[in-house]
Amino acid sequence: MTDQNSAIEEQGKELFVDPLPGQERFVAPLEETPLKEVDYLDESVPPTSMWADAWKVLRKNPLFIISSIVVVFVFIVALFPQLFTKVDPLNCVLDNSLEGARAGHPLGFDLQGCDVYAHVIYGARTSVSIGILTTIIVTLLGGFIGAIAGFFGGWVDAILSRITDIFFAIPFLLGAIVVLQMFRTSSSIWKVVFALAIFGWVSMARIVRGSVLEAKNLEFNTASLALGSSPIRNLFQHIIPNSLAPAIVMATMSLGSYIVSEATLSFLGIGLPSSVVSWGGDISNAQPLLTTNPSVLFWPSLALAITVLAFIMLGDCVKDALDPKSRTA
Repeated sequence: MTDQNSAIEEQGKELFVDPLPGQERFVAPLEETPLKEVDYLDESVPPTSMWADAWKVLRKNPLFIISSIVVVFVFIVALFPQLFTKVDPLNCVLDNSLEGARAGHPLGFDLQGCDVYAHVIYGARTSVSIGILTTIIVTLLGGFIGAIAGFFGGWVDAILSRITDIFFAIPFLLGAIVVLQMFRTSSSIWKVVFALAIFGWVSMARIVRGSVLEAKNLEFNTASLALGSSPIRNLFQHIIPNSLAPAIVMATMSLGSYIVSEATLSFLGIGLPSSVVSWGGDISNAQPLLTTNPSVLFWPSLALAITVLAFIMLGDCVKDALDPKSRTA
């Protein structure tokens, strides 16, 4: 048996040294392939997290810098509108109806004699507040439902998924219109937030469910269970933190959509009342002046478009930074 094995080894060596025609192999000399320069790993450098790697990509992205500056500026305007204008947006004088720009009123006046610039500045607070509040509720509600469905699976996943499908089948704006019709007497912004959140959590739940389904089957979850960690503890300490990236991207991009939705509902006259200053309400009030005084419609529309575009660009940049497949060396 030993002699037979030796013969086979000798035959293999002969085939390797003298390959058949067309099977010749070329092996480059070691000095021509400096593997150390290519595969070198500095073990003294501590490992970085996914968020640290994403930040390295984001801070070099000009679109992220521009969109971040715009978003921060919008937040400052929404929080401290008195820093940008001393005019009361509700102080309207009919004698100033459709007057042009003058000292202290750079954008002129609307049909009711209200300062257009003051309305644009103070309208940011209402529109951005509705977008942020809706995004927070949608992220918490949709994230919780999606995490529970993806983690437990089985009949829990089946029931929650069917509930999600029911809400998903209802058109977003149509459902919000129906809900707002039930609260027409209320002047609070919470009615708009509630109407948008009750139909907006569905997409977030689906995103989080898929992310949790992927994370719970990874090695770190199995290792944690083997070390004695309970499933619930695993869910909140390991699985959910590792599933946050898609939810954060979804929330960033959805915030702009909720601002547009509020403006759409206010434009249709079923959102916020006319006593509340918002970009959607200003656009709705300026609609009859489109042909005669388009500037009254232009300024709130421009503020809305820039804000929404900034949030969309910010969401795209974050998505690309958190996706390793989209990174270039």
